[in-house]
Amino acid sequence: MSPKPSENGMEGDDEREEDSDEENSEAEEEEDEPRLKYQRMGGSVPTLLQSDAASCIAVSERMIALGTHGGSVHILDFLGNQVKEFNPHTSAVNDLSFDVEGEYIGSCSDDGSVVINSLFTEERMTFEYHRPMKAIALDPDYSRKSSRRFVTGGLAGNLYFNMKKWIGYRDQILHSGEGPIHAVKWRTSLIAWANDAGVKVYDASNDQRVTFIERPRGIPRPELLLPHLVWQDDTLLVIGWGTSVKIASIRTNQNNGIAPFGDSLVVLAYIPGKEDAEKDFSSSVPSRQGNAQRPEVRVVTRTNDELATDALPILGFEHYKAKDYSLAHSPFSGSSYAGGQWAAGDEPLYYIVSPKDVVIAKPRDAEDHVAWLVQHGWHEKALEAVEASQARSELLDEVGSGYLDHLIVERKYAEAASLCPKLLRGSASAWERWVFHFAHLRQLPVLVPYIPTENPRLRDTAYEVALVALATNTSFHKDLLSTVKTWPPVIYSALPIISAIEPQLNTSSTTDELKEALAELYVIDGQYEKAFSLYADLMKPGVFDFIEKHDLHDVIREKVAQLMMIDCKRAVPLFIQQRDLISPSDVVSQLMAAKNKCDYRYFLQLYLHSLFVSNPHAGMEFHDMQVELYADYDPKMLLSFLRNSQHYTLEKAYEICVKRDLLKEQVFILGRMGNSKQALAVIINKLGDIEEAIEFVSMQNDDELWEELIKQCLNKPEMVGVLLEHTVGNLDPLYIVNRVPNGLEIPRLRDRLVKIITDYRTETSLRHGCNDILKADCVNLLIKYYKEARRAICLSNEEDEAHTKTDKNQSSQSYDRSLSLRSMEVKPKIRGGARCCMCFDPFSIHNVSIYVFYCCHAYHETCLMDSINSLSGSKKKPAPTPTQDESLFYKYENDDDADDEVEYDDAQMRCILCTTAAG
Repeated sequence: MSPKPSENGMEGDDEREEDSDEENSEAEEEEDEPRLKYQRMGGSVPTLLQSDAASCIAVSERMIALGTHGGSVHILDFLGNQVKEFNPHTSAVNDLSFDVEGEYIGSCSDDGSVVINSLFTEERMTFEYHRPMKAIALDPDYSRKSSRRFVTGGLAGNLYFNMKKWIGYRDQILHSGEGPIHAVKWRTSLIAWANDAGVKVYDASNDQRVTFIERPRGIPRPELLLPHLVWQDDTLLVIGWGTSVKIASIRTNQNNGIAPFGDSLVVLAYIPGKEDAEKDFSSSVPSRQGNAQRPEVRVVTRTNDELATDALPILGFEHYKAKDYSLAHSPFSGSSYAGGQWAAGDEPLYYIVSPKDVVIAKPRDAEDHVAWLVQHGWHEKALEAVEASQARSELLDEVGSGYLDHLIVERKYAEAASLCPKLLRGSASAWERWVFHFAHLRQLPVLVPYIPTENPRLRDTAYEVALVALATNTSFHKDLLSTVKTWPPVIYSALPIISAIEPQLNTSSTTDELKEALAELYVIDGQYEKAFSLYADLMKPGVFDFIEKHDLHDVIREKVAQLMMIDCKRAVPLFIQQRDLISPSDVVSQLMAAKNKCDYRYFLQLYLHSLFVSNPHAGMEFHDMQVELYADYDPKMLLSFLRNSQHYTLEKAYEICVKRDLLKEQVFILGRMGNSKQALAVIINKLGDIEEAIEFVSMQNDDELWEELIKQCLNKPEMVGVLLEHTVGNLDPLYIVNRVPNGLEIPRLRDRLVKIITDYRTETSLRHGCNDILKADCVNLLIKYYKEARRAICLSNEEDEAHTKTDKNQSSQSYDRSLSLRSMEVKPKIRGGARCCMCFDPFSIHNVSIYVFYCCHAYHETCLMDSINSLSGSKKKPAPTPTQDESLFYKYENDDDADDEVEYDDAQMRCILCTTAAG
């Protein structure tokens, strides 16, 4: 490690000299230029003072109050513009006072009045004292307290302390009898006032006087030269009275006094030799022995604490006495400041003069300080000094390079790497130089976290070398992964890093972080299938999104177990959806092969269940396995599976259900196996569910099974009762009652018998009602059939049929086709060898339509109409002959309402022969 400087090292001396040198010129500060500059106040002030004269002024944080000899108070802003005006007095205003908030202004006048005005409301308080009042001070918290306190005094010699009581305002005389009150000031709870005797201070918080400061001697009378009081802070009172200024410090805590702390001083010290210790320092004879020591420049405080000491190599110092030396400093410039300080930009200089030598001392600048730190091996502090002083960039580069070299020599590689961003900044060449330097030292992994990826951006080779360095060191594989994820892929090529990592796979140096980093690099290089394989092996949850994003369904065949272990809820739907690519047998075989890595049977249950739901026949070769899986993992779904599957072995399924005591499933399997009696015994003896037994027997539709049910229930009173409740519709209740052994007590037998009778009556009533409805329906249908049988069928020739098809729409065409088919069925049944029953001519020799009735009589249309008209005779006016379309409408429409709408047809279109015979 570099040696630490001593406590009195040059670093401390140099920093303190600047402060101490500036103190020695305090006395000369005001010789060059005044501290103040002057400017007249403008705004409204010139106009106001044309007709009046200013008598006093008060300043607050918000505004200025100006009192005049005419008794007016003008409220001004800081530019002199008038904001408000009061005319509270008839004589000159002698004093003004603001409260701390600047909301109230108090004034006193020679007219004996004291007036307090609110600056923001119309509030105004006036007090009359009948003697000229010379001073006033408002309570600093006047606006915040309801007591509304103030103090005032004047020529009467009384100092009044006024406050608001519950019965009104009240004056208290704090002091009197020592002449007029000339000035009064109030700070916190301290009230200071001046009279002819001097200055007194009163503490209003504990109602007691604090101190008395006597009036300086030899000053003019107060009437001629008024005293001035200024509270510099809460405890420091400055009293200006004539040619004298006094500063009074009020001690608020008697245990902790005000300890002075002076500025530092620069002192030239002479150190005599041992032999000269008792000699007079003022002797003018030089020491011939030459044993005097070097003179020293010391920086000390006003309390004589030594801050720094420097021995000066003055030429001939061995022979000089104290009087041979002198110290001087450069004077202050014109723009001086209070406290003896040089103005900004001025350089304090100290001159140490000896008979033969003159030494100039001045504060060391930043570069001198940095050079000294570097010289003494304090590189870190040197760097801090360069940064603090904002020195030139060349100096920062120089110091930084030296600091890095120093750290490298000390083998502090991590610390050197952490400083590179600050020292190398935006220089790409410098970064690359140090990257390869760290690589040469085999310490590049510690630098990788700090290597910039932009501003500046380095060459691809630099980033690739860095990543390879991380990949070849097992301790930095986590850093490799985070770096690959954070670095932009465009700044390097992934292939060199992949080539460096792939040989490490399946070796002792392989880690999960290395595999994941390789997968990320595969993604960057576009090798998505290889990346998927690694993600699956690493059990990454995002692998499913990766599959969907890059459409990798073809490569999931070999990673069934891994995907199920990652997220079975997402893997199962994926395998079901892609079962064309990966068959159920592949899924099952891979899961069974992974039995030592996971709960493969649970995964098999999830997959096979989903497969069965999607397609009950897709995995039928595994249904025997599914029975056992359901029994172990989801017994509630087993019965549904047994009912919906036809591909399992009943005997194996029954054995599984027996081993796991699954009773309902046993019943179902026994029923499917044909062992109905055994199934019934399980229901009654093990399940004890008579309602289930009744339902089972009802489904079997076997009378012998009913007998077996009754037989097994006869010795169980409760089951007998339940059986009685469910016999209606299945068994005769009397049969069961007769089978019940004598003396068997059946619970709630009376209520159950009542229910049986009630149900029986209800069932009987329903049957009678249904029979009545059935009879009514039969009658209605017979009537409808009879009406249909009385209607005729029109058979048109081919020309009419073609004409009809041309004129009608699509729906009419469909209707005509049905008509032709219906006509063709009737033709073979026509009696008379296809002749008209009226004219007995064959139908083929006349080109007219034919009407055929269900009685098998057929007529030419003309013959039928002539016969109808002749029969009507004088009974009824002949009806117009219906057209072919109209005839089709009411002859073959199957609508029930048509019977009521075509009464004309029912009356006219009837078989002539049958109607005449019936008549």
